[in-house]
Amino acid sequence: MQVVLSNRTLYSTYAATIQGKQDVDIYPQVSGLITAICVEEGAEVKKGQTLFVIDQVPYRAALEMAEANVASAEAAVATARMTVDSKEMLYEERVISDFDLQSARNSLSQQEATLAQARAELTDAQNNLSYTEVKSPVDGTAGMIPYRIGTLVSSSISNPLVSVSDNKEMHIYFSMTEKQILALTRRNGSLSNALAAMPEVELVLSDNSHYTEKGKVDAISGIIDTKTGSVTVRATFPNTERVLLSGGTGRVLLPYTRENCIVIPQEATFELQDKVFVYKIVNGVTKSTMITVSPINNGQEYIVESGLELGDVIIATGAGILRDGISVGVDSQVKEGGETL
Repeated sequence: MQVVLSNRTLYSTYAATIQGKQDVDIYPQVSGLITAICVEEGAEVKKGQTLFVIDQVPYRAALEMAEANVASAEAAVATARMTVDSKEMLYEERVISDFDLQSARNSLSQQEATLAQARAELTDAQNNLSYTEVKSPVDGTAGMIPYRIGTLVSSSISNPLVSVSDNKEMHIYFSMTEKQILALTRRNGSLSNALAAMPEVELVLSDNSHYTEKGKVDAISGIIDTKTGSVTVRATFPNTERVLLSGGTGRVLLPYTRENCIVIPQEATFELQDKVFVYKIVNGVTKSTMITVSPINNGQEYIVESGLELGDVIIATGAGILRDGISVGVDSQVKEGGETL
């Protein structure tokens, strides 16, 4: 084939996982028996909606006791303050000593500390009572509920009461290699510029159907996974029809468009020590030539960055079984001293 310039959009395919914008596992903050389940499995829930009620009787009793302790402490503070006022008047008249006055003041401080502690316990009791109504922290869709009315639960249970997925928008996670990220960074000047220049991406679902709406790449991890040498990338897709489900899988198609570039089939290349070569036809014989290709490809074609010029002629297929110096007869005639392909 003769090397020509062309415009090309290559689609790179990446395995992807689908997650809700927020997948929240909801656990109880207090212990007790479930007395009511206020949501159906798979139902749409709103932020602040009550999902479960845990037995409130012991927490109401604790709240009443805390309120009584506050009232008692307030009365003790009032009494101690009256005592201090009285002691101060007696001290001014030199009836009592400094020790008696300071003791009264210390007693007032002690009662005020007791009141502060009682008020803190009251706040804790109020919070505990409010926690008996387990509410959804986000809008979303409720998952399956593994518990039933009468089940004893606590904050240490292994399975959440329910999971709520905010799936109005879905996050699609996939991985790119370190080389691909470096190529994008060099081409755009920085990782943030590369992110801003990312085109819209498509999603192929597990049944090989194409999702109707396109997504936008909005996050690239700044950390390379040392185990895989890859970088996690996130794209966000709208999910107005609730087609996408959290926990699903698919494939992301990332388009890569270049204008006036050299494109060759991957069958025309072979690799040697991580370098890519083609066979050019020079003076009628094959000559291996190292080329540089873009790390982003569709598995069938390469975009050539360097090593080939417009008008060069290369072997288009079967490069892996060739060698240098093979005579290429354009008219399928055997040339003297060589082999004809």
